[in-house]
Amino acid sequence: MTMKLDWMRGCATALVTPFLKDGSIDDDCFVKLVERQVKGGVKLLVPCGTTGESVTMSESERLHVIEMTVEVAKKLKAHVIAGTGSNNTAATIDFTRKAREAGADAALIVAPYYNKPTQEGMFAHFGEIARSVKRFPIMLYNVPSRTASNISAETTLRLANEFENIVATKEASGNYSQIMQILDGRPKNFRVFSGDDASTLPLISLGADGLVSVCANEIPKETSKMVEHALNGSFHFARKVHYKILPLMEANFIEASPAPCKFVMKEMGLCEENLRLPLVPVTPESRNKLKALIKTLKI
Repeated sequence: MTMKLDWMRGCATALVTPFLKDGSIDDDCFVKLVERQVKGGVKLLVPCGTTGESVTMSESERLHVIEMTVEVAKKLKAHVIAGTGSNNTAATIDFTRKAREAGADAALIVAPYYNKPTQEGMFAHFGEIARSVKRFPIMLYNVPSRTASNISAETTLRLANEFENIVATKEASGNYSQIMQILDGRPKNFRVFSGDDASTLPLISLGADGLVSVCANEIPKETSKMVEHALNGSFHFARKVHYKILPLMEANFIEASPAPCKFVMKEMGLCEENLRLPLVPVTPESRNKLKALIKTLKI
């Protein structure tokens, strides 16, 4: 039976990683950003995911970011779901163990990218990780637009039924039919999170349990409130917030994320716009669009 985790519900933020001009991690800024998230109503923190530019960070840097997140989370009573995935099964196991030792509450593990495994390979990959970090909760991360491979509904459900510590999935496939199949067939206690801000409201109406958000980096209070209203069944209020912030949800992806998000956060005075190559700052055209949106939304 799937491990029961009452805390794994609601709005989670896929945290950006602020960098200084020399490319190093801005520790002071990161801690302030994490504290801002929790004070804004977010209780689930996801460091070292796609939005955190983890693929351009060394293992020691990723572990450092996870440790900083854990320190804030313990102080402010939040939970940490650390991004530990890669396309190397053995390396993922090793780093997931290190994240657990650092105090993370769970791991977010992305589908193997570039390798393009079969569904049987996908099952073997996640199964080996689950067996190697027993009793440590794992959230699958399905994002075919980034990985070039999809975790099918059948494979997700097979993993959920086979391994008690595979407790959730972050679904960013955009395939509503697939997600509904998971929602309908999942075992008790297995959680389904939207991996796309704009899809959150319809997915919660279908039974999803929360969101792993990019938008919450900029506006944690509004995003978490939208999710909270929806989970409580107050869809009238949730829709109001959804349509108000929908333009920002969509604008965060006018270029490769997190570049648009970091520009908005820079304009808000939250962090610098610095990114690590091969990501670069947004174009002048995108900057103008984002500035206009910031003005319209008054953020």
